[in-house]
Amino acid sequence: MRLFGRIFLLFIAATAWAVASAPAEPVPLRRAHSHNDYVHARPLHEALELGYCSVEADIYLVEGRLLVGHDRKDLKPDRTLEALYLDPLQAIARRNGGRIHRAVATITLLIDIKTEAEATYLALDTVLSRYPDLLTSFSPVQTEPRAVTVIISGNRAVDVIARQSSRRAAIDGRPTDLEGSASAALIPWISANWSDLSKWRGNGAMPAADREKLSRWVTLAHQQGRALRFWNTPDTPAMWQLLLEAGVDIIGADHLAPFRDFLLQRTNAQP
Repeated sequence: MRLFGRIFLLFIAATAWAVASAPAEPVPLRRAHSHNDYVHARPLHEALELGYCSVEADIYLVEGRLLVGHDRKDLKPDRTLEALYLDPLQAIARRNGGRIHRAVATITLLIDIKTEAEATYLALDTVLSRYPDLLTSFSPVQTEPRAVTVIISGNRAVDVIARQSSRRAAIDGRPTDLEGSASAALIPWISANWSDLSKWRGNGAMPAADREKLSRWVTLAHQQGRALRFWNTPDTPAMWQLLLEAGVDIIGADHLAPFRDFLLQRTNAQP
């Protein structure tokens, strides 16, 4: 009995040490998007360790494989969508009881298609079908959130995706979709080039007409149950502050740690 007691005490001590020494969960940054995430030294992992809840990967269909990179010259056979994103995300979700960040029901994987829309999407759809327990699923009657929600950007096979009775991806919309009738389940995001809205780059006051247009887009998106995101924005505190104050839902950053620090210093950074 004494030996059993000592073993039990050692077990309790080891468990307590493991819990105490485990890395703390990062504060989840629900509005933070890692733009061109794959260019970082540690794609996906750096963003998640900083609390980002959205990451972006550009893909090319090359000889039947989905390779990740900004330009064709950057592609390498081992840098597949599965190896860089889907497999690591699945491993994390299994460790965390079905979530990537334990405090967040789902994070976003924005997949920007660089090659022909329909062929690339069909290949992607086949790949996504191998991760049914990881990915949010969509049908005409319901959405079943899971650890990762995939949104398709870039060359989007809109008609193909819309016709699917069951799918594992949604569509990244454009400002014209704010005037359309597509459901938020099909188009949950609206993404726009900042230059199409304003020439303001953070110096001085933003023109009043541009502010009104920005406010109108935010209001329309929210009335329709959609999130709004801009790309081609300066990676500066002045721009981040403007987007936060305007109610823009998803804010992209290339410099991940400075934007994380910026958000953590502001009480209105979380929705």
